[in-house]
Amino acid sequence: MKKLVVLFLILFLGKANAQRFQFAHVTDTHVGSETGAEDLRRTVADINRNKELKFVIVSGDITEFGADDELKLAKQILDSLQIPYYAVPGNHDANWSESGGNSFRQVFGSETFYFTYGGYRFAGTNSGPNMRMSPGQIPRENLVWLDSILRLDDNLPLIYVNHYPQDSSLNNWYEAIDRIKKHDVRLFLCGHGHVNRSYDFEGISGVMGRSNLRAKKNTGGYNIVLISPDQAVYQERNPDSLTQSPWLTIVLKNHHFENENNVYPRPSYAVNEKFKQVRKRWNFQDRSDIGAGLAVAKNKLVAANTAGELYALDIATGNKTWSYQTQGKIYSTPAVWKNTVVAASSDSYIYGIDLKDGHQKWKIKTHKAVLGSPAIHRGVAYIGGSDGIFRAIDIHTGKIKWSFGELKGYVSTKPLIYKNKVYFGTWGNEFYALDVNTGRKVWHWANGASNRMFSPAACYPVGANNRVFIVAPDRYMTALDADNGKVIWRKKMDNYRVRESIGLSADQSLVYAKTMDGQLIGISTVADDMEVIWKSALQLPYELAPTAIVESNNLIFVPSNSGLLSAIERSNGQVVWQYKISNCLVNPILPLDKKKLAVSTMDGKIVQLKFRK
Repeated sequence: MKKLVVLFLILFLGKANAQRFQFAHVTDTHVGSETGAEDLRRTVADINRNKELKFVIVSGDITEFGADDELKLAKQILDSLQIPYYAVPGNHDANWSESGGNSFRQVFGSETFYFTYGGYRFAGTNSGPNMRMSPGQIPRENLVWLDSILRLDDNLPLIYVNHYPQDSSLNNWYEAIDRIKKHDVRLFLCGHGHVNRSYDFEGISGVMGRSNLRAKKNTGGYNIVLISPDQAVYQERNPDSLTQSPWLTIVLKNHHFENENNVYPRPSYAVNEKFKQVRKRWNFQDRSDIGAGLAVAKNKLVAANTAGELYALDIATGNKTWSYQTQGKIYSTPAVWKNTVVAASSDSYIYGIDLKDGHQKWKIKTHKAVLGSPAIHRGVAYIGGSDGIFRAIDIHTGKIKWSFGELKGYVSTKPLIYKNKVYFGTWGNEFYALDVNTGRKVWHWANGASNRMFSPAACYPVGANNRVFIVAPDRYMTALDADNGKVIWRKKMDNYRVRESIGLSADQSLVYAKTMDGQLIGISTVADDMEVIWKSALQLPYELAPTAIVESNNLIFVPSNSGLLSAIERSNGQVVWQYKISNCLVNPILPLDKKKLAVSTMDGKIVQLKFRK
């Protein structure tokens, strides 16, 4: 009897606490695109005229490229709202961000939100992909945050917000779903697809809102959401027009997911049992994302994370030996020269850190975030930044040897040192060759694209036979004369859709390229055209990971955007082994010797693998 009374009180009080209210769901505003700012201004003015709306949820892709000026403009427009608003970033705010995602946090105050209203609690998380092209991913630090805030107000039902649909569009969708299902989640809101659409995410009712952009119409639009104790009603609203009839009604109820018996698909790690010739020696789990590769020297692995921490692990055990804290996210792969670690952060500094104990030797202030990775040559670190400047730094003294400040777009790649020149691309559709000793521009090449998303900026360029090879999201591979930058050949092949992941064979006869269809091919470094002369038996699913391909001791190591690392025999192209580290993007791969390698994945995992052929 007592249990029945308690259950009745819970149900009664739950309904009593839930109120009837309306809010606006605005998404995919893309400020920085042709009409993004004007469309958002119209929507803000329209919302201000509606006195029934209590707050606004903005579910990502607020800007077109995540640029600082776009973020500031979007914030300025949204600040003219006369009611509170809550925003999370989307892939456009993070993947092409010149600040490494730092500016979103600085401009909007946070990349997550949590609040309660009308008997409900609302929680929103970031989604990436952060600075690397891949499926979306909720940052690990956001998941850790979600664990903490979901313990608050646990008597209230939950409405959860993310930019992406909660399915395989996100590499780690299941980590969020498994968490929110423990807390009476009633509704999920997202954007990304630019259309009004309803979903069922493992029993959770989901709603995708239309983009606020006008597209081919005269005006954009958003959704008005009416919440009552038992249902949510969605109506599209076009500014300066009538609110349309409801297009979706969702019953809001406690699904008691804790009692469900359904088993939903989860990533499989069965491949790790299939290949017995590879095993994990140790693993390290960071509390944040890792968006950079590793460096090795003197029995230490050096890593960095998106919490701004640079740290060293003992190479034999994986135990942390020291750490150094910066004030921005780190997407730059560190490098080591003698006893100095060179690292860069989105806090606008380049650092020289002592390899032995992690103390700071020197740091260099730049004008914006530094997302590029350093390449070291004869005691000099070569690195590009988001301030349009490429620098050469004397590692011993921490002094700038030379700088070149005429870059169009920002740098996020690791440069190539080849034939006394340093080569790199920028997110301005351009590719540069500078004199390695003086910083003088020898030549630069532009791909002619009107959209900066097609820039040859994410790939690690390779050089062989007096040629430099690059790939870009426009699906072209280009061979440039290393001396003068003239195009030797430039080609797009429909049956081999290359993107940003390439590498050079040990004998320099092949440029390895991973296609978007999951193939691994080898292109001749001497032919007069893009000639595929080698092909692996590897067949991955649809692939977007831009991480470089590496050959070491006749094995080719191929990354994926779903945590799978493949080892391919150079002589015959056969798959020797595969190992699944996680379900998120594989960062730059670091062979240690003939039988060991170290590698990290975007969700903060670092592993050392031991293998044999």
